[in-house]
Amino acid sequence: MTRPLNAPEVVTTPELVIHGRIATIRFRNPAYANRLSPVDLDVIKAHLAIVNDDENVLVLRFIADGKYFCSGYDISSLAAETAPSSTYFGDTVDLIETARPVTIAAINGGVYGGGTDLCLACDFRLGVPAANMFMPASKLGLHFYPGGMVRYVTRLGLNNAKKLFLTSQKIESQEMLAIGFLTELLEPEHLLVRLDELSEQLAGMAPIALLGIKKHLNLVARGIVNDQEIRTAVAHSEKSADMKEGALAWKEKRSATFTGK
Repeated sequence: MTRPLNAPEVVTTPELVIHGRIATIRFRNPAYANRLSPVDLDVIKAHLAIVNDDENVLVLRFIADGKYFCSGYDISSLAAETAPSSTYFGDTVDLIETARPVTIAAINGGVYGGGTDLCLACDFRLGVPAANMFMPASKLGLHFYPGGMVRYVTRLGLNNAKKLFLTSQKIESQEMLAIGFLTELLEPEHLLVRLDELSEQLAGMAPIALLGIKKHLNLVARGIVNDQEIRTAVAHSEKSADMKEGALAWKEKRSATFTGK
């Protein structure tokens, strides 16, 4: 389709918006089910670097335009000799899992392939009844990358991982909830309302505890327990101004105001 003369060019790369303690990355290529090209992945990496460097940001959300959340890696790009391997997609998703803020995926519809792994890299996954998912790697003849296989097993369990990977079976929202892919299942009109509510709740937590616990829970899921690092984090939190504020607010039956110090 030819773009009309003088018509503005439509930007489809993921967009980053930051409001206070909450950052949002929006997928905006609905015409192609929000698939992610190597260029899109570069943009996401740049967004993650900005968010990680902004100590004020405690929550990072992923939302999408259109009826699909994300259809994963643009596999048509693999036909180009200069295109990176699908492991490049996996490396980007690894960065989402290890991002400093707490992450939330607002899954507004279908999510496929690497898009499912991107969701699993997030700490919370909100979905709607129209959501569905499938992992077509085996059907396409594509071996999946390491980080995604780990996330499938640690988040969903070995049996569910085998079912989804080896059969490429599509499952609907209720089963996604039952196996732990979705954290919550909401009516469409409540998705963004709940997203904002959860974001504000998380953004109001004590940063030292919130971010440290998030980091180490993900490591524990991979069988990595940094005992001394956790003990150091405990001691740091106990001596923090936020701990004193939290205890005082609890005693006074009011909301605490945390500063991250």
